[in-house]
Amino acid sequence: MPTQQTLFTPSTSVKHPNLTTSRLWIPKQVLFTPDALEEPFGQQIYERISTLGLPINILKSNRLTGLRGADERETYRNAKNTLAVVKAPPGAFRLQPIPPSADWQMNLAEGCPAHCQYCYLAGSLHGPPVTRVYANLPQMLANAAAYEQVGKVTTFEVSCYTDVIGIEHLTGSLAECVSYFGSRPDAQLRFVTKYDQVESLLELPHNGRTRARVSLNAELIARRLEGGTASVEARLQALRKLALSREQGGGEYPVGVVLAPIMPIIDWRVHYTDLLDRLADTLDFDCDLTVEFITHRFTAGSKEVLLGWYPNTSLDLDEFSRSQKRNKFGGVKYVYEPDEMKTLRSFFYAEWRKRFPRAPILYWT
Repeated sequence: MPTQQTLFTPSTSVKHPNLTTSRLWIPKQVLFTPDALEEPFGQQIYERISTLGLPINILKSNRLTGLRGADERETYRNAKNTLAVVKAPPGAFRLQPIPPSADWQMNLAEGCPAHCQYCYLAGSLHGPPVTRVYANLPQMLANAAAYEQVGKVTTFEVSCYTDVIGIEHLTGSLAECVSYFGSRPDAQLRFVTKYDQVESLLELPHNGRTRARVSLNAELIARRLEGGTASVEARLQALRKLALSREQGGGEYPVGVVLAPIMPIIDWRVHYTDLLDRLADTLDFDCDLTVEFITHRFTAGSKEVLLGWYPNTSLDLDEFSRSQKRNKFGGVKYVYEPDEMKTLRSFFYAEWRKRFPRAPILYWT
């Protein structure tokens, strides 16, 4: 049996869900590097942000400076309130494989406006966690074509380092990607979000070549650990809109659920059963649906960063209750113990197949 986390109050019932939509993220400052403004797409972002009346600062050089505060918390606040429009470096054009999520990782931005206390970006981003948006996105999309394999659908993930819906109202970058991949018969775009403002995507010419996924979790975890995001119910309704939308002359979006990070909190079966029941009620029609199951894990480095950002977190970061998982480079992640993983996996596989027998499980990790 999994060792249940004691950081949450025991409960045999689930709070009534709310439909709170996520607030549009409005950064307190928007920085543009000079080379970003040389790009036509950078100019489009500039015009979009100017229309919103946000404070814009055109930097004198292509380096981001002045974001650090007196301590880690102040640096975090400064960065989280900043959008920087920059030119993607050469390394961004050397795409990296990211199985099992997708064939290739292609980032349209790095940094996220949400405040998830388990944030997987902690320790991965260099410097303060400012949201950097790439102004040379059209060149990056053209570069991605070289990674396609004829006769095989090549998948490209754009959500590894940002929440693409969380910044879409400021950038239009995701719409650019959806329209581009809609014209690529041997490719599929994949994105995932914890936000619910999907209306701008509903009539885009995606041609079924974008899989729109929503990140979900138990109500209790989402409320306590996923600050600044849409409520679970709002995300469910966004997923329903995407699955039902019909582009002009085309079909609905293929959709997906990323259930993450799974945590064996007290009464976890009650909370996750409620979530899966609500999902089944929301998608009460045939649709092209997949699921990805991701359990919580962390590294020593990410733990240090997260505790600097969220010193009062109730997140379980106890290395001694975990197993170590090493990657090919010698890095160590702390994951749940094998027996605990087996129990969790058995539950989720059985419950998913009971409700969605025709929706494939892509992976468990």
